[in-house]
Amino acid sequence: MPPTPELLPGTDRFHEPRREDCPWCGSGRLRTRVRTTDLLHHRPGSFAVDECRDCGHAFQNPRLTAEGFVLYHRDYYEGRLEDHTDRLLATRGGRRRHRAAARAMHALTEPESWLDVGTGRAHFPRTAKELFPYTSFDGLDSTLRVTWAQADGHIEEAHCGHLTAPHMLARLRARYDVVTMFRHLEHAPDPRAELRAALAALRPGGHLLIDVANPRSAFGALLGKWWAPFGQPRHLHLLPPANLRAELESQGCEILTADRRTPHIPCDLSAALALVLGRLLPGPLRPATAPLVAAAAAVDHALAPLLRRTPFSNGYRIIAKKG
Repeated sequence: MPPTPELLPGTDRFHEPRREDCPWCGSGRLRTRVRTTDLLHHRPGSFAVDECRDCGHAFQNPRLTAEGFVLYHRDYYEGRLEDHTDRLLATRGGRRRHRAAARAMHALTEPESWLDVGTGRAHFPRTAKELFPYTSFDGLDSTLRVTWAQADGHIEEAHCGHLTAPHMLARLRARYDVVTMFRHLEHAPDPRAELRAALAALRPGGHLLIDVANPRSAFGALLGKWWAPFGQPRHLHLLPPANLRAELESQGCEILTADRRTPHIPCDLSAALALVLGRLLPGPLRPATAPLVAAAAAVDHALAPLLRRTPFSNGYRIIAKKG
């Protein structure tokens, strides 16, 4: 990928000051889990993920500024990665995970209105409609992909922006029976504010479904910076299950289900291998590595039935009911 001109003079100005305390619990007992570069796009700059020794919260430290975040993800926002992202989400495995999440909600409620936050091209609403044909699905995303999803007929209303923005909250307050967030909180500058906004969009008694990466996965320790969910520089926060449960309960929610099995995405070994090969080999040689990555992906899928039942599970899902 061509270098980004704004990054060539140096990257320090695109980082906030380093935190000396945990943004989740305030503890000063931090340790650095990984130090890495931009392994996907190979742009200048280095990043660290710190973890709180007390509560286990993991976070980018120092964090990118708002300008830096947009700059490092310009290709994503401009849609250059859209086809690649959509191919990943539209795979058989992606549809299977979405159906499992929809079935979990189907056992709890029959919603009239549903908001999918971070929906992109609305892959989840498209799948969930198979079980909820009479539910009105809306989507929210920070990119224009949500408007394309609406044009394709996958959602009723498209909301382009951020859930925590005051004008967005005013528009969406108490409108929905269900709000879903799939691998969305990792990107939120303030996960607590994001959770409060999601609950504000729910009607009393509504349901919130959250699917996120699990920073306690044994793969994180085994693979280090090559573990895809560390996702630097795009992932700002990784929340341990206990922290997310406690936060939802403190906001008056009842935890209905907590699942670490079905949210597991079998990609840890293949994604790590792809990152390593992308780092070691020049661009013209990378297509020749496709068979190696495909073989690693086969191993990921073969091991998934076992790994999802062990500490190697890389994700978890929580469904909470608003009080």
